[in-house]
Amino acid sequence: MLVFYKEYPDMVILQPPVAKLENPAIWTQPVAKTEDPSILQLSVAKSFNEIAKLPVSQLNNQQIKIQLINLTGWAHHIILIQNVKDLSIRFWFMQQLIANGWSRDTLVDMIKSQLHLRQGHVVSNFDRVLPPPQSDLAIQLFKDPYIFDFMTLAAPFTERELELGLVKNVEKFLLELGAGFAFVGRQYKLEISDKDFYIDLLFYHLRMRCFVVIELKKGDFIPEYAGKMNFYCSAVDDMLKHTTDQPTIGLILCQGKDKLFAEYSLKDINKPIGISDYKLTRALPDNFKGSLPSIEEIEEALAPGQITQNND
Repeated sequence: MLVFYKEYPDMVILQPPVAKLENPAIWTQPVAKTEDPSILQLSVAKSFNEIAKLPVSQLNNQQIKIQLINLTGWAHHIILIQNVKDLSIRFWFMQQLIANGWSRDTLVDMIKSQLHLRQGHVVSNFDRVLPPPQSDLAIQLFKDPYIFDFMTLAAPFTERELELGLVKNVEKFLLELGAGFAFVGRQYKLEISDKDFYIDLLFYHLRMRCFVVIELKKGDFIPEYAGKMNFYCSAVDDMLKHTTDQPTIGLILCQGKDKLFAEYSLKDINKPIGISDYKLTRALPDNFKGSLPSIEEIEEALAPGQITQNND
């Protein structure tokens, strides 16, 4: 508590407003407007929603900071004070955990993965092809790079293995993507002119009110990927998008990219597309993979008659 007080010396900690009411019998009744400024009428849901939507530039406002502190749980405060010393970054994490409903363990993971350095750094054409409110939200929403350390893939791996791994761990994948993503399908089929096309991963974002097409690519980004994503976004807009939906957004995930190549590839494309890297921090190296038994060897070792008891 002493550390908390020293970290936020400008914050006044007051008695809860309901405790100031003289007549306990009226606690369950609607509280009338009062001239006493110390009795605050707060709508928690409204506060959460408003804080979650604020642009980063407004987080320096003193009243906003007090709201962030008030809406952050005590256990989360302890984690932030111990692990995030820069106050501006700490308040940013407060806004993110309020917007995303992070648990304590998730907050720790996001701090360790340096989310503040990844969020909002996607190479995209959002600011050019989307109107200001939607473009600002899209820029804030996507990351670069994405960290998929919840999977263990032996190198070399295929795009299909990566895709299956993400779907198998869809809950953790959605957590890394951020709040608001709803999973629609894997290898989502689009039938165009008697030909079948398959989208790697299709999502719908509840806050932006739009479909999000994700294409997974092994290796570095090449310009051809942008043209294919433009095709998919056009098809989804024509075949799946509701009249009230916002334009479909495409996200190309690669193992690496040349930023100049990526920017030129999106320069004259009118569909909103972002290009990000992904990292597999728990990928097994080749030499370690070779030392592991195969599935066939394990099955053979566990077959009846092959199991012997060690009497020692």
